[in-house]
Amino acid sequence: MSLLEIQDLVQHFPIAGSKSVVRAVNEVSFSLEKGETLALVGESGSGKTTIGRCVLGLIRPTAGRISFRGIDLGGSKTVRSPDLRGKLQLVFQEPTESLNPRQRVFEQIDEPLRALKVPRPDREKKVREAARRVGLAEALLDRYPAEVSMGLQQRVGIARAMISDPEVVVLDEPTSALDPTARAEIIDLLIRIQRDLGTAYLFISHDLSAVRHISHRIAVLYLGKIVEQGPSATLFAQPSHPYSVALLSSVLLPNPRIRSGSSIRLSGEIPSPINLPPACYLAGRCPLAIEPCRSAMPPVETVAPNHDVRCYRHGEVAGLVPDFDSFARFQSEADRILSAGVPAL
Repeated sequence: MSLLEIQDLVQHFPIAGSKSVVRAVNEVSFSLEKGETLALVGESGSGKTTIGRCVLGLIRPTAGRISFRGIDLGGSKTVRSPDLRGKLQLVFQEPTESLNPRQRVFEQIDEPLRALKVPRPDREKKVREAARRVGLAEALLDRYPAEVSMGLQQRVGIARAMISDPEVVVLDEPTSALDPTARAEIIDLLIRIQRDLGTAYLFISHDLSAVRHISHRIAVLYLGKIVEQGPSATLFAQPSHPYSVALLSSVLLPNPRIRSGSSIRLSGEIPSPINLPPACYLAGRCPLAIEPCRSAMPPVETVAPNHDVRCYRHGEVAGLVPDFDSFARFQSEADRILSAGVPAL
């Protein structure tokens, strides 16, 4: 039994003054194991954040099933139920907006423990332990959020999320507002915390370099539907869906000599989530689309162990992409250069 299971999750948002709805999430299914990181990737509007908020009970799903440790969530049983409270947590995208400007850092981290009614002496000990775990100096606990950098603010948010010993943490673009140095430090911090505590992450991000570094598995979303899902190394080296290929090839690595070599390019406009196509959502933009793509939604097919794709022509797509992980190649090259050091003068 998986730690977290999502089955056929649907989330539609009604449009005021109309019978139409925005079909934000469309029959999404995935699972999450203890100590694992599953990354949700895709363009803005693909439904990543909506899925995370449904998992946390911040939005009531239109349809589908969400279960945590075999317990179905929804109705009388939610993440706020006494036996589940604090077991699923969230780290926000904007650390400045997620922290109360009138509370000191100590109070921010302490907030979940107050909700759990932990005695004051125990709370003080746990807050200081949480601060040390995320690399916050004890002197910073008496400061206000505006008195520390954005990178340290995000560390406060991570400490606040981790202090209740959660089993699942939804990380909603946790590094997008940070500078490159702080971004790398936060990713390494999250990896270290997961290694020490066994916490599972649902990692939502546009930053594919960070996704490659932190995730064990990846689910690629397009217009609220998972089009490909598989191990991180496999999906980066050999994507089998045209959208996955286009998404990976759109990232510019800081080395012009390292290229993905993909020949697949998407064109045309993204369909409206109010009026989605009746078959494959990508058919109108995909250069490989054939008649079945426009008449019926492709079924999910398993192309390798734990690697699923929703495409009629997945075999041909895989054949068009060289078996080459450009992100891993760039990281290896960067490590080689940095380990060489600077030549002595």
